[in-house]
Amino acid sequence: MTARTAPADRRVNRVVARVDIGPTPMSDHSALIIPPGDDARTDPFLLMGEERVNQPGFEWHPHRGMETVTLVLDGALEHGDSMGNAGVLGPGDVQWMTAGRGVIHREVAARAEHAHVIQLWLNLPSNKKSVPTGYQDLRAGGQAVHTEPGVLVQVISGEAGAVRGPAVNHWPILGMVITLDPRAEYRQVLDGSERSFVYVIAGCLTVGGRTVRAGEIAWSDPVSRRGGPTTLALAARDADERTKAMVFSGRPIGEPVVAHGPFVMNSEAEIVQAYRDFHSGGFGSIPRHSRFTAGG
Repeated sequence: MTARTAPADRRVNRVVARVDIGPTPMSDHSALIIPPGDDARTDPFLLMGEERVNQPGFEWHPHRGMETVTLVLDGALEHGDSMGNAGVLGPGDVQWMTAGRGVIHREVAARAEHAHVIQLWLNLPSNKKSVPTGYQDLRAGGQAVHTEPGVLVQVISGEAGAVRGPAVNHWPILGMVITLDPRAEYRQVLDGSERSFVYVIAGCLTVGGRTVRAGEIAWSDPVSRRGGPTTLALAARDADERTKAMVFSGRPIGEPVVAHGPFVMNSEAEIVQAYRDFHSGGFGSIPRHSRFTAGG
């Protein structure tokens, strides 16, 4: 017999403030939380932005070779695509889109409303970049929830406690939104082979002993290629208000990343082919009716 050892505590390797861009042609205010192009330090995560969308929003544009996870913090986000899917996402809703082999879609504020959203881009391994396009709309009222004293965990993907999130993955990803009461603490078990981040949406946390304020992202890099359980400790620092944060974790894919605009592939030749397929109609066509009702 051998004594069972407790999971090792993870440390935070770096804390980075989001980059506020300000108004853009697509949104009232835009910010980069994970800027693109630093793939060696963010793999399997590619990019993350925070947008306050009014009009015109993000009109029709293509994607291939990646996935997006869109969290609606406030307002209503209208979406539609070249396969005829359409609908409206409200506060607390999450959409997990697999672009895969290729899709054309749009994301705009619904009618005269606004939308405050965070969107994360996830890479796909080379053998999954051409999977069929798909959507998973995870409504706020139907999501998995794990609770502890002073802690509510909205589990999007992966496991928290005994709860498993509803999202189906092409590459294993843990994703959750955590709300902590003042001074509350929470510990999440993560595999040691994974890269993890915590983005503080509101309030202030200590993550692995490091202070992380609203608008900052804390990164915890893999501690072992062989894996094994590790623990990431979070503690709310705000004495008066609740703290809200995103926690995502995934094993690095470790493949070349060649990104150009909305396409994320493994080589320049694949990027060229993606543009050819898009311009030749291989991603489908834009629906004739480009506005949708709240009923989808």
